[in-house]
Amino acid sequence: MMQVSLNQVIRLGAGFVRPECVAVTKAGDVFTSHFGGGVSHINPDGQRFDYLGPGEPTVSTNGFSITPEGDFLCASLLPPGGVWRVTRAGEQIPYLLELDGVVLDSVNFVHVDSSGRSWISISTQESPRHLGYRGDIASGYVILVDKRGPRVVAEDIGYTNEVKVDPSGKWLCVNETFGRKTSRFPIADDGSLGAKQVIAEYGTGNYPDGMEFDESGGVWISSIISNRVIRIAPDGTQEVMLEEVDEEHVARLEDAYMQGKLGREHLDNIATPTLKNVSSITFGGPDLKTAYVGNLLDDCIYTFTSPIAGAPPPHWLQTF
Repeated sequence: MMQVSLNQVIRLGAGFVRPECVAVTKAGDVFTSHFGGGVSHINPDGQRFDYLGPGEPTVSTNGFSITPEGDFLCASLLPPGGVWRVTRAGEQIPYLLELDGVVLDSVNFVHVDSSGRSWISISTQESPRHLGYRGDIASGYVILVDKRGPRVVAEDIGYTNEVKVDPSGKWLCVNETFGRKTSRFPIADDGSLGAKQVIAEYGTGNYPDGMEFDESGGVWISSIISNRVIRIAPDGTQEVMLEEVDEEHVARLEDAYMQGKLGREHLDNIATPTLKNVSSITFGGPDLKTAYVGNLLDDCIYTFTSPIAGAPPPHWLQTF
């Protein structure tokens, strides 16, 4: 499959605040994280709306998901943390702030599946968070919220990042960013998870952050640090679909990672001119062949034409 060149990448929007996560509907609505308190929206006419709470932001949105009601469940990365329901009126309603007496002071991502269940990723139990940027620490976990209430369903994960139920509904896929692998768990009828299976392990510079599925059974991964989009074929073969690698930057970070000294300052600096630490990917457009890529350090999102159509996400038919 042919790799996408950087001159095929188009910038969409401007002035976004850390557009880490992206979601798109069939109607052409594009949503992205707003780290200053909610979600930003570009409608099919190109108009922009920001759904933010009043006053000082409570929610530092990292990952988010669209609910069946048309609201947003937002994972707040910074204290007070938790998961919040953000409405299009700008209301910020607590959804899950603690579990079993433990305050969820840093939440990475939340995924609402086609059954309306919420899967929530807690990256690490280390504090401060950067102490979990190590390959020998696996203190992340996954929370499921369904009709039975919230509960932990997976533990011992090497920095839990995006988690999504695959199109079959049978597997929960999990990116383990600093474990440098993507794993999956079989989902039982009651929402409990079976034994973990590793579907991909990554080499130098590749740290999986976001994920999405395509119509052919592939899993697409966005890698921070290496600035790559990688497709994992059903047979486990990995193919780089898009990249802009700063080799010196990667070498410095690899050295820090191997020494157990990787910190936030390493992730917040990158010199590449086009892609600024790609962090998420999804598909949209009339044929689901437009890829939308979020990032940590730019004020826009990126798009390109994919050689393979994506699988429709749970919110695909939502209207706004």
